[in-house]
Amino acid sequence: SRETSYTNMPKADIILVTHEHGDHLDPEAIRILSKSGTEIIAPKAAAKALAGCTVMANGDTRTVKGIEIKAVPAYNIVHMRSPGMPFHPKGAGNGYIITFGDKRVYIAGDTENTPEMKQLRNIDVAFLPMNLPYTMTPEMVADAARAFRPHILYPYHYGTTDTSKLVSLLKGEKDIEVRVRKLQ
Repeated sequence: SRETSYTNMPKADIILVTHEHGDHLDPEAIRILSKSGTEIIAPKAAAKALAGCTVMANGDTRTVKGIEIKAVPAYNIVHMRSPGMPFHPKGAGNGYIITFGDKRVYIAGDTENTPEMKQLRNIDVAFLPMNLPYTMTPEMVADAARAFRPHILYPYHYGTTDTSKLVSLLKGEKDIEVRVRKLQ
C-alpha cells in the first residue's frame, strides 16, 4: 500500500508472504486484497503479525485451493547488516514454488543466489529480487538464472538497480526470456 494502490486489483484467493519485513508484510495491502476465504501463507516470523494464517517453513509443501505450494529457502550469503548478521537469515524467510497444472512458478522472496536456488529445475516463470544491498546484484541474478534456467524471468524489487544490465548479461541465453515490468 506504500508503493502502489491495491484498491482496483482483484481480490486474492491466496496471499503468500515471504518474510516479516514491512516491504513484504503490509497488513493494509493484505486487508485490501483479502476476501472471505482468502488463504494467507507465511513463515513463522511473519505469521506473528497475521491472524489465522497458515505457517510454512522451508521444505514444507501444501495444497491450497487445488494449487501445490512449496516453501523454499530465501536468505543472504554475502550481503550483511553487519559482520555475521545477514539481512535475511537462513530459515527465517520463504521463497515459494507454485505448481498449477503443468506450470511451475518460483517467487524467490528476499534472497541471494543460494545453492538451493541453483538446484531448482523445471521452472516456467521465476521472479528474482535484484535490490542492493539486501538481495542480489544483476550478476547474481544472471548466475542463478543460468543455473536453474527458468523459461521466463521477471526481476523484481529492483528499485534503482539498472535492469538493462541483467538483460545484457542474459542476452545470449536463448531459452531464458527476461521481462521487465514497472509498477504503475
